[in-house]
Amino acid sequence: MARRETPAGATPAPKPKKQRWKRLRQLKQVYDMTVRADPATKWWMLLAVGGPILVGVVIGLLTGHWIYFPLLGIMVGVLAGMFLLGRRAERAAYVSLEGQKGAAGAALSSIRRGWTVDQEPVAVEPRNQDMVFRAVGRAGIVLVGDGPPTRVRKLLEGERRKVARVAPNVPVHLFTVGDGAGEGEVPLRKLASRVQRLKPTLTKQEVAAVSKRLRALGGVRAPVPQGVDPLRARPDRRAMRGR
Repeated sequence: MARRETPAGATPAPKPKKQRWKRLRQLKQVYDMTVRADPATKWWMLLAVGGPILVGVVIGLLTGHWIYFPLLGIMVGVLAGMFLLGRRAERAAYVSLEGQKGAAGAALSSIRRGWTVDQEPVAVEPRNQDMVFRAVGRAGIVLVGDGPPTRVRKLLEGERRKVARVAPNVPVHLFTVGDGAGEGEVPLRKLASRVQRLKPTLTKQEVAAVSKRLRALGGVRAPVPQGVDPLRARPDRRAMRGR
C-alpha cells in the first residue's frame, strides 16, 4: 500500500502523544499557579483525589471486588480533583485581578453564553482612570463600574442616561465592584454569576437591535489637546514631501 504523503506547505497534524503531554504541562502550570496563590489547594486536592480512592479500596476489600471498586475510586477521585482544581484556579485568578484597573471587564468577559460584552470600557474618567464596562443580554443592559464605589457612581449614572436615550424601555442594571456591603456592590469573583442570574426580559431579536443601537454610541475617544481645533487643522505639506 502506498504511503500517504503530506502536501508541500501543509502543517503536519500533532501526534496524540504530544497532545497528551501538552495537556499535562498546561494542567501542571494551572496547578502551580493556583498553589502559589492559594497554598491550601494542594491539601484539598490530596483529599479530593485520595478520599475516593481510599474508600474504593476499603469497599473492595470488604466485598471481595478488590479490582473494580479501587478502579472506580480512582476515576471518581480524578474527576473530583479536576473539578476542585478548576474552581480553586478560578478563585485564584480573581484574587490576582482584584485591585487592578480593568478587572471588571475581565470578569464580565468570562461569561461565555447569552451576553455580548464590550472588550473596551465605554466610559473612562481620565483623572483617576475609573471605568465603566457594558454587557448586553436578554436581561437588558448591564453597566459595571470599575473603581471606588462612592466615586464611580457619577460615571455610572452618566452612562446610564446616555444608554437610556438610545434604548428606552430597556432594563439597565448598575453594578460596582466592591466588597458587597453597599447597594449594587458585587465582589469581583461573583460578578459573572450575578449577571447571569438576572431575569430575562428581551427576545434574541430585541437583544440584537439594542446591541446595534449601542454600537452607534461608539467607544471611548482619545481626548483632543486643548487649543487644537480639529476642523481647522491642516497637514504640513512640506513635511509630507520630505522637504
